Amino acid sequence: MTTTQDYVVAGMTCEHCTQAVTEEVLAVPGVREVTVHLDGGSLQVTSEEPVDFDVLSAAVSEAGYTLGSR
Repeated sequence: MTTTQDYVVAGMTCEHCTQAVTEEVLAVPGVREVTVHLDGGSLQVTSEEPVDFDVLSAAVSEAGYTLGSR
């Protein structure tokens, strides 16, 4: 069974931003798919089970951005 979680990401301004966030979040164990939309700064994470917010926040922070919940 998969689950999808939606978030906002502050600070993204270009395609490089979306690539950096995608790469970091895909590296989180259990994450199967990541969709980042620059317009509106949204992040959708599909995983085998819900991923802890703090784990995702750390991954997004590693890319240089801030994660918020929707």
